[in-house]
Amino acid sequence: MKNDNPWIDICPGIKRQTVSSGKSMYQMRAALEAGSKMPEHQHPQEQIVHILSGRMKLIVRGTPHELKTGDSFYLASNVPHGVETMEATQVLDTFSPPRDEYLAIDEANRQRG
Repeated sequence: MKNDNPWIDICPGIKRQTVSSGKSMYQMRAALEAGSKMPEHQHPQEQIVHILSGRMKLIVRGTPHELKTGDSFYLASNVPHGVETMEATQVLDTFSPPRDEYLAIDEANRQRG
């Protein structure tokens, strides 16, 4: 299946691309440059982070968890978390319910172009 969804910048050094979505799930790929950081944030969706390649720290409620290729981590809804990368990292993130705001951004970018 060809993925023609756009790559969207989330913050400096981190971008995402929607892989698939349905009625109750959303999946995206994230590309994180070495040394990039995502500030602490939270969202109502549950999230599973799966490391496709690379190494990063997932900081959950202030506690760092070092993740490497093949590792996964579950985040309950509304849990504060952020990211620091030690090397270029590729992540597959799955959310439930879907990230409707991300789907809307994808659609707006497709219409532009």
